[in-house]
Amino acid sequence: MKILRTPDERFKNLPGYAFAPHYVEVPDGEGGSLRMHYVDEGPRDADVVLLLHGEPTWSFLYRKMIPIIVKAGHRAITPDLVGFGRSDKPATRNDYSFQRHVDWMLSLIDKLKLNRMTLVGQDWGGLIGLRLVTAKPELFDRVVAANTGLPTGDSPISEAFLAWQTYSKEVPRFEVGNIIKSSNAAFVKDGSLPILSDDVVAAYDAPFPDQSYTEGARIFPSLVPTKPDDPSATANRKAWEVLSAFSKPFLTAFSDGDPITRGGEHIFQKRIPGTQGQPHTTIKGAGHFLQEDKGEEFAAVIVNFIANTPA
Repeated sequence: MKILRTPDERFKNLPGYAFAPHYVEVPDGEGGSLRMHYVDEGPRDADVVLLLHGEPTWSFLYRKMIPIIVKAGHRAITPDLVGFGRSDKPATRNDYSFQRHVDWMLSLIDKLKLNRMTLVGQDWGGLIGLRLVTAKPELFDRVVAANTGLPTGDSPISEAFLAWQTYSKEVPRFEVGNIIKSSNAAFVKDGSLPILSDDVVAAYDAPFPDQSYTEGARIFPSLVPTKPDDPSATANRKAWEVLSAFSKPFLTAFSDGDPITRGGEHIFQKRIPGTQGQPHTTIKGAGHFLQEDKGEEFAAVIVNFIANTPA
């Protein structure tokens, strides 16, 4: 497996992101290892809030939220998925699979000996995170799902998402910063959100010095099961069997401006026992990346949820 590693200088002086880097080695699945990066803030003996990002972002996405979570007395751990952020980046698309992402993150959890966790998963952070919860439910006290899902390929997929799959694979230049910038275009246009500044856009581009580093980001949408016989469909169905009996507190906090996941919260609320009686919320005035658009508000929802659902 050929591995790319983004030079450290790409991560200097990023706005609002002064967190010390931490690293752990995990098996790559082919007899070698990969270096995964994670942010680790707050007391080491505190309960863990595991903040998982999705496509095509990295731990920078949670920069507004980490201080609020830590101030509330929690330990915030925010990994960069393999292929993103300061984590290693396999150079070939075929090096990535849904199962490998799950295995890599399970290895990180094992290496760090994490337990008493609250999962916060958005986008692919939810797809991977929910597989972690169903693989090791004893390690998690509660779940927050935001603009995410756990598809099995058994239900129709929106044309918008299928178009995104094609775009991500075929566009000549996959410009991550501009993708994030355009995600909240409607709210920028109506004046309710400011346009992302150039330094923030550059920070989202930082992990990708050139297009050779973007293979993991490009293939990610195509790893979502869209047909019943997709490689990860069976594993996701088994995960749903566990979730259908999951009675620990489970909160949905979707935004009102995400065309890809809109309505997905109702699936969780209908099928997972732990959602019953929880203060499910809609983050208003935010697009797909609600951590960027309304990070402080989202963090407050998480902190209040933890406070009101003691383990």
